[in-house]
Amino acid sequence: MISVNDFKTGATIELDGQAFQVVEFQHVKPGKGAAFVRAKLRNVKSGGVVEKTFRGGEKVPKAHLDRREMQYLYNDGESFVFMDTQNYEQINVSEAAMGDNAKWLLENMNINVLFFQENIIGIEIPNFVEMKVVDTEPGVKGDTATGATKNAFLETGAVVQVPLFINTGDRLRIDTRTGEYMERA
Repeated sequence: MISVNDFKTGATIELDGQAFQVVEFQHVKPGKGAAFVRAKLRNVKSGGVVEKTFRGGEKVPKAHLDRREMQYLYNDGESFVFMDTQNYEQINVSEAAMGDNAKWLLENMNINVLFFQENIIGIEIPNFVEMKVVDTEPGVKGDTATGATKNAFLETGAVVQVPLFINTGDRLRIDTRTGEYMERA
């Protein structure tokens, strides 16, 4: 059990048999009446966000998420296939559980797969990945001073905005949280 007064961003709790992650929280102490905690919670499985108000000091069960390191092998057209690095067992993860993270997966990449009550609820990918540009408009000499951007198609099919001097074949460092170009690798 965890007290709502001890909420931290990223903490996971269990409500109505489902796991929720604390996105935002605010302790409110009105001049009149008891204190309370207003929290935005993201359903770990569906991704939906709900707002909930708790009485100050209320205790809620902590959700125990199991993180297992796995290696991404391939996409078979219907699901993504991962191999457990401990026992070499292969599992299939549906596209729904992957969410938007699928566009940052490279074959043989190690990631954490999240389990709640032995069900796969999602994946945690690294904050930064290095990918190769497979297609973009060619850079022109002198285009580096304006700060303009263009689309670059990466080896996984993801599209990011990059400066004009980036060419096909360049390796880029991408922030997976925002989907933004960081630098050349």
